[in-house]
Amino acid sequence: MRIILCAATEMEIAPTLQALSLKHNRAVELLITGVGLMACTYALTKEVAANRPDLIIQAGVAGSLLADQPLAQVVVVRSECIGDLGVEENGSFHSLFDLKLSNQNTVPWQMGRLTNQNSIVAATGLPVVDGVTVNEISTDESTIHYYRDQLAVQVESMEGAALHYIGLLEKIPFLQIRSLSNFIGERDKAKWKMKEAITALNRELQRILMKL
Repeated sequence: MRIILCAATEMEIAPTLQALSLKHNRAVELLITGVGLMACTYALTKEVAANRPDLIIQAGVAGSLLADQPLAQVVVVRSECIGDLGVEENGSFHSLFDLKLSNQNTVPWQMGRLTNQNSIVAATGLPVVDGVTVNEISTDESTIHYYRDQLAVQVESMEGAALHYIGLLEKIPFLQIRSLSNFIGERDKAKWKMKEAITALNRELQRILMKL
């Protein structure tokens, strides 16, 4: 099995990179995509076109939209949507689907979401969540309410939708694994759990890789 392991930054998966290096694991190809939707889409598309994998795993930290989710918890993302593709008007956000500029069920979309229906999602044994991908770290309260209450998502990242879009269109199995480093809207980084989140992420990531 050929696996692409991708992350936005090397820092997020550094412990796993070291573990793979020590074991000389040639079945796993590393891809550092860069931060954000555009960078990830380009890097991942280029890699898939050159060397089609059997599985893509995206790993990284994410922000939590729910106060009862413990920080440093590792989750697997079932579905993705894009939170900032549309128009802000009269204090409300309207997506491309709301504006009828795109059909919410045009492949690979299903009811406006990019849903990973592969059984490997549940097989990870991790809590299953839904995510939103945006091009910023959200701080505005109305935006946070929109993501949590209207989009009904639990985690926020900057690259997740790129993985889901490419994986679904190319019919390549994929997993998005995230560790919760902070609560969305919390700007006091002393309250973030980045170190703990990265430690937990890599522990679960290596467990999953060993099972494959």
